[in-house]
Amino acid sequence: MGVLFEQASARGRTTTIHLDRPFDIAPETGLRHDVTALAELVRAASGWWVAAGARPGGRVAILKDDHWDVDLLACAAIRAGAVPAKLSPHLSAETASALLKRLEPDVLVTSPRVLGRGVAEGVDLASFARTTVSTAPAPGTVSLDELRGSAPPEPQRRDDDAPLIITHSSGTTGVPKLVVHSTRTIIGNLARFEALPTPVVGLRRDDVVATASGYAHGRTFSWTAATIAAAPAEIVVLTSQDPDRVDPLLREHPPTVFEGLPSAFVRFKPLTARLANPFRRVRLFISTYDAVHPPTLRAYLRASGRKHPVWLDGWGQTETGPLTFRLHHRSSVQRRRARAHPAGRPVPVKTRLRVVDPATFHPVRPGEAGLVLARTRALCLDYLGETERYAAKKRGQWWNTGDLAIRGRDGSVHLVDREVDCVAEGSCLATEDTLEERLPHALECVLLARAEHPPLPVVVTADGTLSEHAWRHACHGLPEMADPVALTWDDVPRTGTGKVRRLALLDRLTGSTDTYGTGRWT
Repeated sequence: MGVLFEQASARGRTTTIHLDRPFDIAPETGLRHDVTALAELVRAASGWWVAAGARPGGRVAILKDDHWDVDLLACAAIRAGAVPAKLSPHLSAETASALLKRLEPDVLVTSPRVLGRGVAEGVDLASFARTTVSTAPAPGTVSLDELRGSAPPEPQRRDDDAPLIITHSSGTTGVPKLVVHSTRTIIGNLARFEALPTPVVGLRRDDVVATASGYAHGRTFSWTAATIAAAPAEIVVLTSQDPDRVDPLLREHPPTVFEGLPSAFVRFKPLTARLANPFRRVRLFISTYDAVHPPTLRAYLRASGRKHPVWLDGWGQTETGPLTFRLHHRSSVQRRRARAHPAGRPVPVKTRLRVVDPATFHPVRPGEAGLVLARTRALCLDYLGETERYAAKKRGQWWNTGDLAIRGRDGSVHLVDREVDCVAEGSCLATEDTLEERLPHALECVLLARAEHPPLPVVVTADGTLSEHAWRHACHGLPEMADPVALTWDDVPRTGTGKVRRLALLDRLTGSTDTYGTGRWT
């Protein structure tokens, strides 16, 4: 990964990259780049890391404003022999400081905005590294401008099974885990598989690939490797979830492949109804991170002008990468009622799944709900600083996902809920699917499980209101729920990838974080 862009440039790759805002680490370079320019930027940045004190085998932390240059900095750190850790700028200062304490980084790269938020919360984030570098001048830091021109080192190589990169889990239920991956797990078993010229879902040389992701997540690291290796014609990088801001760039470079956070698909949904909608050329939509509900899938598949557009839906974890996949077509996302959310089938060749009783760990029969265990060569190496927690989730070669699911007789997997988020009757995910079908004006529906109480429905709307008539229609025939709470999008606490922080929201609304599930495997 340290020489990814250099090797692509040497092979004559001609991919053009378009940004919705300049890189924070090179604002003077503008909005348009090619692979050769990015190779030079990564090479130069490796010199910045060394000049700041990064050592081969040492850890460096990247905690800056969300942009694809987070992955460029990670590649540069790897080139210099260090192990980068990508941290989300959406973490609270308290949470970020807890992760930085575990990391003990030689160098921290951050930004004035992130540092300022830390100060506002009473935390000096710059104090957790031997050297803190800021993308713009900030008190107590080394400005990135002071490091420009430093001599880049020769590329440093490491064993395929040695730590390559550290990312973190979403943190929906508390302080995130620091997930350690190697070259073999995240590149050899994830990115290389994705880069294969697979029919329908593989990238092509004439594709325009757009992404609206969370760039501190491990997904964008493997996406970077696979996409640069596949060498599509163009790459469009979006950092904003404001539909009016991204619309001009998407219309100027209409994508043929579009990947986004579930929250990005929700926020961009109004664009699908515009006359010159920017998704008219998309042949392949890709969603990861979290469930996307059927009404959203339908809106995008209808917006495509292709005869047979496809939606690739993946379920997995930061620790494992994708575990299942499902292909949706226009005809496969018609209105229907289900007792669980379909997740698809295990990734061929790469993944094996078991569904077991949470108490005994004995296999359950097809059609019964149980805890999902996964076996994959892409499993991460460890949780940094929490090895006992990592070991507690392994049963021999099997990984405890902490998710409840139903295995069909045909081998398909239907997600019920995270165990910590489960309810006594039914499935939160399936109920949310139905509520979003019946409340077309809702941006999102969230069902919060509670101990000794009916689950609490939260309906997110543009103005934070919900009529009593609409709710009576929506909840008809569904399991018992408490009276709904209507909120706006910004009222809901979220992770860096747009997931609802369910425990934080439950605590805010009820003053308690007691759920029906045990939370033993979070």
